[in-house]
Amino acid sequence: MIELPDFSPLRTTATSIAPTRAALDRLDHLLIISARDGERALARLPYGKQLATLLRRATKNDDEFLGTRAANARATGLTVGTFAAASRFAALTWAAKAIRECLRDKPRTLGIALVGLSDTDRPAAAESLLAAAGASVFALPAFKSDAKQPARPASLSVFGAPSSIDLAAARAQTFGNNVARWFTALPPNVLTMAAYRESVERLAKAHGIATRFFDERKLKKLGAGAFLAVASGNATRDAGILHLRYRPPGRAAVPTLALVGKGVIFDTGGTNLKPFLGMLDMHTDMQGSAVALGTLLALAQLRVPFAIDAWLGITENRLGTDAYKPQDLVTAVNGTTIQVIHTDAEGRMVLADTLALAAREKPAVIIDYATLTGSCVGALTERYSGVFANRTAANALLQRAGAESGERVWPFPMDEDFDELLKSDVADVKQCSVENAGDHILGARFLSRFVPKTTPWIHVDLSSGQHKGGLAHVPTDITGFGVRLTVELLTRTTGGADDLARKLDA
Repeated sequence: MIELPDFSPLRTTATSIAPTRAALDRLDHLLIISARDGERALARLPYGKQLATLLRRATKNDDEFLGTRAANARATGLTVGTFAAASRFAALTWAAKAIRECLRDKPRTLGIALVGLSDTDRPAAAESLLAAAGASVFALPAFKSDAKQPARPASLSVFGAPSSIDLAAARAQTFGNNVARWFTALPPNVLTMAAYRESVERLAKAHGIATRFFDERKLKKLGAGAFLAVASGNATRDAGILHLRYRPPGRAAVPTLALVGKGVIFDTGGTNLKPFLGMLDMHTDMQGSAVALGTLLALAQLRVPFAIDAWLGITENRLGTDAYKPQDLVTAVNGTTIQVIHTDAEGRMVLADTLALAAREKPAVIIDYATLTGSCVGALTERYSGVFANRTAANALLQRAGAESGERVWPFPMDEDFDELLKSDVADVKQCSVENAGDHILGARFLSRFVPKTTPWIHVDLSSGQHKGGLAHVPTDITGFGVRLTVELLTRTTGGADDLARKLDA
């Protein structure tokens, strides 16, 4: 059994008042964020002359942050910085640097004071710093024999907080992102298929979310040949599709939203074996399912008033005497026949049946997440993720949610003539093209066959699921990208899943 961590370890409080000397004496470190011309505002704080001098020096030398210590019994660390960001992504990137400066001091109690900022900058700085702090203090799995974890803050106090600050929303997004990153970081012999399922079921139960599992025997009865083809090479028969159900009080059983995730625990490439470097980090190929899970948990913690299903397609893609092969012919759960071309295009096979099962519940909207294609990384690098939809109205909404969340996305075309590259002489569709050009688009076109045209659907190809050195506010290579994007889409860009469905079909 995997021991689950506290996914939201940072206790956070906020007040609109400035820090007093007594409050400062209780902190190990205080980060003071000011406007560039905020010397007079700083002068009113404890050790104000010292802080104003630091600000002048930082402004003169064009330094982002400068530090000193208070002359109190605790020798409280003081870091002074200024805020000016042109976008949410830039604000989050700035916030990660600010928190990193503070963590050098290894504080157990951390404070943030927002002083002299404009009505626009203050909430942007506050939200960005909360996100960065929540991501930075959370430790990803470590298995070193000394078992020594670095000192991290246990509490955060925000002073001069704007009235619009929403600690519950910040906590929920941090919780969901930490869940996604933590599961993705686990090594494949720890996060086995069975261990993943058991851990998710335990986590779901703790948050009042119901679960049911479609094992291989049930999937065979349902005719889920695409999923089972990928699972056929596994050494154990633990693969399956895990269905989670969040239902707010008084809500009908029919889900408004379905979240679908690719959960390939380890991907060797199968019969078309990956090379060494291509296989090295393939324990992260289940990140799409972890993002779907983290998003569900974040929305459930926010107690959103719409019903949500999550469907996690959990398997490995391994070599074996029974592993599927190029030119195999399989039938998906919706009756579509598929000509297998490349066994390393397993993600779309797993998602095909998972999407089709999710669609049977007749949700108003379906969103899926997958580390699906290298060609999306080639098109966008690892700084943006690609989005695809069967409604053109989704593109503007997704770009807006990406800009506002700091998880940036770029929409790709979904014209029907791309299907000519997937025409098969022996089946309804080819799994992929023999050529690799535009595989991210062809992968999305393939998946679209398993969602009814009457159902609005969004596909997120997680090209920024990993980024060396972290991305925006997230300090780890594994980013958990997608949770903030979706929460933003469903809570601020639109009025929830019902409203999103109406906007997509308007």
